[in-house]
Amino acid sequence: MLNPTGKTNKKDVAVIGSGFAGMAASAILAANGTKVTVFEKNAKSGGRARSFESNGFIFDMGPSWYWMPDVYENYFNLFGKTTSDFYELKKLDPGFAVVFGENEVIDIPSDFDDICTLFEGIETGSGVKLRKFIEEGEFKYRVGMGEMVFKPGHSVTEFFSLKLFKDALQIQLFSSFSEHVRKYFKNPRLLAIIEFPVLFLGAMPKDTPALYSLMNFAGLKQGTFYPMGGFGKVADAFKTIAENEGVDFKNSHNVDWLEINAGSISHLHSNGNSHQVDAIIGSADYHHIENDLLPDYLQSYSDSYWSTRTFAPSCLLFYLGVNKKIDKLRHHNLFFDEDFEQHAVEIYKEKKWPTNPLFYVCCPSKTDPSVAPEGMENIFVLMPIAIGLNDTEEVREEYYKALMKRLEKFAGEDVTSHVVYKRSYCVSNFISDYNAYKGNAYGLANTLMQTAIFKPKMKSKKVKNLYYAGQLTVPGPGVPPSIISGQIAAQELLKFLKK
Repeated sequence: MLNPTGKTNKKDVAVIGSGFAGMAASAILAANGTKVTVFEKNAKSGGRARSFESNGFIFDMGPSWYWMPDVYENYFNLFGKTTSDFYELKKLDPGFAVVFGENEVIDIPSDFDDICTLFEGIETGSGVKLRKFIEEGEFKYRVGMGEMVFKPGHSVTEFFSLKLFKDALQIQLFSSFSEHVRKYFKNPRLLAIIEFPVLFLGAMPKDTPALYSLMNFAGLKQGTFYPMGGFGKVADAFKTIAENEGVDFKNSHNVDWLEINAGSISHLHSNGNSHQVDAIIGSADYHHIENDLLPDYLQSYSDSYWSTRTFAPSCLLFYLGVNKKIDKLRHHNLFFDEDFEQHAVEIYKEKKWPTNPLFYVCCPSKTDPSVAPEGMENIFVLMPIAIGLNDTEEVREEYYKALMKRLEKFAGEDVTSHVVYKRSYCVSNFISDYNAYKGNAYGLANTLMQTAIFKPKMKSKKVKNLYYAGQLTVPGPGVPPSIISGQIAAQELLKFLKK
């Protein structure tokens, strides 16, 4: 993928946005001889994976689940590096816990054989079925995260090879995730454990391709990991690699508009200054770049297009510093003590504030003493919600009280009065910080009609030298797909620059 000895391409490329996709793209472009400048509107790089410090706590602002470690490792290997060059990766045990009620919590062990035993104890015969289910998920992972995921999604002809077409059928690209799961499991507890990644990252399980059981392979077989120091360390690693390749980062640089000449971008205007460019990779919000930086006649997709897309959730977040330890909390805690289906419908169909929401609590201080003062807990609370909601301070506080009441009921102790730091983050913050369309947190949902060639195109349909990367184009939402998206976009742009 890299061609460090052939550095003959002295083109000027700008990358808009310094999330994982933007940083991955910039490093690969620079390693292939391109002069790269990254324009980031925020003071700190990393996009949604930024972190912040307050009162002795270090909070990851976004990603907290480290799955698919091979994707990170493969990227580092491109530059002669390995994960351990940047941070210590620790496998969690339990990988995560699912709370079904005050006294009912299921810990998911790190060892897959133990998970099979756990399933068998809940539903007779499900241990063997889980092995078969995960075996299929592993095949999908090898195919889906192998050759197929690196397709740029320009045209259906990319999938015309007999092998890829057969693979598409075998990985169940055209089948329902919900139906697929129910061929194996009946118990609602097991269904919740299997389906939770879809709710938090994708769409209604019935609208999601069965392909995404590859996520169950990642979570249950590969395991759940944690980068010591927090996810900010991962973002720092990507920036370090890019800077080592010569990438120039301009933080606190909001891109104002893109100047077009003869169907191509000639200059990028930022903070009142003009920058000559030969091409651009937009890894910021796709809709924002089109709608706010380009004239109407050069936009590939209309507002009506975006309004009819199915988006993955936004979320209401609380970053909490607690001045005592909370014994019953694990590192990752999924609160499924309310109805899964109702919450999913309220996110994806009714698009309203949830009645009885599921939520997620991350407590990284259980694993990493560096993220909280001694004797205290660092807590990150996330509630998935529909995009576009009006999130007033009153609404945030209402849900804070409700979620904390359920957290305290599970913990069996007072937590609220021990909160010494509190910050909320929601739809309006995603819009102000990331120009996120309707405050989306994860991008487009993983529905069949929004997979691969059905996603917004990586190459602009109307601007010759504009390419896109990130969660609103291929391959989709999540950190590993964003890393891959940056790699694909860089390779596609390099082909264009060589013409």
